Amino acid sequence: MAHPKRKISKTRRDKRRTHYKLSEKAIAICPTTDTPHLYHHAYVVEGDLFHKGKLAIKNYTTNAQ
Repeated sequence: MAHPKRKISKTRRDKRRTHYKLSEKAIAICPTTDTPHLYHHAYVVEGDLFHKGKLAIKNYTTNAQ
């Protein structure tokens, strides 16, 4: 089993990890309803479900319990 020759300090370790960051999610605006939503996701506007700017389901209700 390979082991490190010397201990890496906390500062050195944390410097290496500074580049692991989250990026902001891209938000699109629907050309039909002018509402912001996430790309590649369906979204509800006034009770109707839209996807890619088109009406997918009219009078959409979620079955969340």
